[in-house]
Order: sequence, then C-alpha cells, then structure tokens
Amino acid sequence: MRLADCWKDYRIIATGDGMKLEKWGSVTLLRPDPQVIWHAQTDLYSHPGINAVYHRSEKGGGGWEVKKSFPQQWNVNYKDLTFSVKPMGFKHTGLFPEQAVNWDKMRALIESAKAKNPDRTIKVLNLFAYTGGATVACAKSGAEVVHVDAAKGMVERAGENARLSGINSGIRYIIDDCAKFVKREIRRGNKYDAIIMDPPSYGRGPGGETWKIEDSLYDFVLSCKEVLADEPLFVLINSYTTGLQPTVIKNILSLTLKDRTGTYDAYEVGLPTDEGIALPCGCSGLFTGNRI
Repeated sequence: MRLADCWKDYRIIATGDGMKLEKWGSVTLLRPDPQVIWHAQTDLYSHPGINAVYHRSEKGGGGWEVKKSFPQQWNVNYKDLTFSVKPMGFKHTGLFPEQAVNWDKMRALIESAKAKNPDRTIKVLNLFAYTGGATVACAKSGAEVVHVDAAKGMVERAGENARLSGINSGIRYIIDDCAKFVKREIRRGNKYDAIIMDPPSYGRGPGGETWKIEDSLYDFVLSCKEVLADEPLFVLINSYTTGLQPTVIKNILSLTLKDRTGTYDAYEVGLPTDEGIALPCGCSGLFTGNRI
C-alpha cells in the first residue's frame, strides 16, 4: 500500500464501526467509510470537536447533521496546491486526499520529462476528472491538461481549485460523456502524452448508456489507447470499486498497452490514521513509459 502521509491540513483521527473521524483544516467531520469493518476503540460520536456527522438513510442516501457551526466551504493545502472543501450529498467533500500519492508521482514524471526537454509540451487527458485534484497537480508542474467530466458542477469546482492553486491557463475544461469525448478525439487524430481516469463503478450516460466497470473498463482503455502518444509518459487508472483488486487493473494495462514500451505497477492507496493503522482507500494501476 502507498500512503498519502505528507498532508498537513488533513488527518484521520480515529476509525471504527463503519465511520472515520477526519480533520479537514480546522473542521472535523465524521462520515461513513465502507472499509471500516472493525470496532471503534473510542466513542467517535463523543469527540468534542465534531462539526458535522453524515448519517445514512435506510431509504438510500443520507444527510449531514451539524454539531458545531463551520464554513459552508473552506480551503485546505497540500504542498503548493490549494483545494476547496465542501460537504455534499452522499457524504462527499469534493476531494480524495489519498490521491496525493498519485499527484506526487505524476508531478515527478512530468517535471523529469520537462527537465530533460524544457521545450517539450506534455499533454494530459484527465477523464472522469471530478473536481480536478489530478488536473491541478499536473498543470502545476507544467502540463497542458484536458479535463473531462459529465457533471457541470464538478467541472466548475475544478476550475475553482485551479485558480486557488494559482493556475490561470493550461487547462481546457470539457463537460461531456467521457466515452463519447474519446471517440471524437480519435476521429480528430488528437494524441496525449498521459491519460488519467477515475471511472465510476456504475453509471449512465446522457443517452441512457450503461457503464458497469467490470464490463466496460477494458474496452474503454482500449479506446483510450487510440489517443495515447506512441511514446507515452504515463497512464493512471484509479478505482474505488470494492472487490476490484490492483492486479486486475495492472492486467488491463499490460494487455491493452502491450505495444507500448514501459513498466506496469498496481497498488492500494491509503491514508495513515492517528491510531497507528492504515485505511485502504481504493487502488491504482500505473503504466510508465520508458521515454520520460
């Protein structure tokens, strides 16, 4: 497992009984986590600093119970990046802090490539890009990024995160179905040095198309290969689908990209907790090209 252990504005205080107690800057939230199947070592709900608790509903979804007032929206920093945090429906805050592990890796690859060839333009395609954590990280290190997500609100938040991090150019924001966008890019003949994707477990496209990750991911990656440069920098696939092992992602990368020269890796991503344990938060597969 690779831990995102360089945060200063985020930490997990305690976990147990399906919940995690987190500190986001000065705000403390208690919200569900499906990986936490052990019992809490202390009463999480009695923590004196809790600002809000997310309660699931038996009918699906849920909502936030405010315990102490806090800003509707606030910022947290990771190194030289700044992100907006805002509790939303279905327990989310608009940021996945464990992905800092991948932000650091991608930035290192981009910066190494730029150091070897300062005139090289590195084009990154970020699919299912959400609020733009990876977009901001890559752009901050000098890449040109095309950010694609079907949700207008999430794309708008990505733009806000970029501005908060001092990025005012180099990012193209697209509100579209990712599969349809990739097909159009194939027809246009556009190529990218790197591709990032964070596909959902299940979803529906604007035309009623069904996405189920175990049925759709392999063919989607095959399609994305058509817009990947002949000598790519990297391809990163993230998954939060329970039961989907890292080796599955690695196998998909190695089979679909077998005509590209590089190395393949797969790993869990996670976060340390103040209890001294690691919380698993999904997995990633990474292809790294030999020419960086």
